Amino acid sequence: MIMKKLLVSFILIFLTLLQSAGCVQAFDTSKLGVHILSIYELDDAKKLVTLADDVLGTNTEVKIGVGTEKNTELVPQANFDYQNWNYVTIPLTLDDVKSNKELEWQLFFDNAKRLKLIPIVRLTTEYAPESSFWLVPNRKQIIEQINFLSKLSWPTKKKHIIVYNEVNHASEWGGRVDPEGYSNVLKFASSWAHTEETNFVVLPAAMDLVAPNGKSTLEAFNYLNQMYDLDPEVFSYIDVWNSHSYPNPGFIGSPTSYGKTSMRGFQYELNFLKYKTGKDYQVMITETGWKATLANSRWLESYYTYSMQHIWSDDRVIAVTPFLLKGSPGPFSNFSFYDENEQPTAQYSAYQNAIKKIDS
Repeated sequence: MIMKKLLVSFILIFLTLLQSAGCVQAFDTSKLGVHILSIYELDDAKKLVTLADDVLGTNTEVKIGVGTEKNTELVPQANFDYQNWNYVTIPLTLDDVKSNKELEWQLFFDNAKRLKLIPIVRLTTEYAPESSFWLVPNRKQIIEQINFLSKLSWPTKKKHIIVYNEVNHASEWGGRVDPEGYSNVLKFASSWAHTEETNFVVLPAAMDLVAPNGKSTLEAFNYLNQMYDLDPEVFSYIDVWNSHSYPNPGFIGSPTSYGKTSMRGFQYELNFLKYKTGKDYQVMITETGWKATLANSRWLESYYTYSMQHIWSDDRVIAVTPFLLKGSPGPFSNFSFYDENEQPTAQYSAYQNAIKKIDS
């Protein structure tokens, strides 16, 4: 068994190195986007990934929904004509469904269409603060979330949904690591989505590729192997792979590094899927990016540029949405593209300057 695991690991490493060899590849900046937490952040998300040359002009004036969760109103705003579509990853909470926020979400989708932003909607459950974990959804809740999204008019024909988050952490799945339980949820959610609406594109929960084997976490490929051993057809319920490929260790690694915990983590995942299923999957990298520090801030632009040229240019990558547009103040402030005063951070400048460099 140990020799078999070592052989599989060697094959995955060899395939990744082979695919990564070569010179700079052309990169389509329309792959880019950003991870947001609120339906009210779309305009700032589009500004981050849009260059002046990509705005074709202003045609008509439209009324859009703006405001906060407590106060939303329709106000006139110039309707810019954007050249490129981009992506945003955003969570849909059970509270949104319970609170009947269909109007707010429809305004979000309408604004996404206006701004040419393709939503990747991540289903989330309820957080239990007394236990410090996210609850496992039941079938009724899964149906309610998918039906909620099915009723809305999306900005694009394809409707991308993510079936929860980093489930190889017990804190993300009812306080336990449960590959069998998650497999059953994934299969049910995918089946229901495809029955309810043929245009749903189902992505699995991304793995935390750094998580070790322990009481509260399970190493990503160990988790995926257990899913496969329980049901060799489990990955057939997935339309597009979902990856959180961060520059580790500590979110401050070099983009030139290799390994499953590097920026190239998604390549190891895709090679694993190919080895297990024989299928070539495409991938959306819905979380990635650096933790800004005093030591690396001046290098961030070159890090993003290198990633666009050498890593995200992989033909299998559909979308890249770095984490996080607005995470300050709080534990994600060093990842945030805006600070607590709504001012652009070093992350913002680095990311946008890299886009300019690639697009020039």
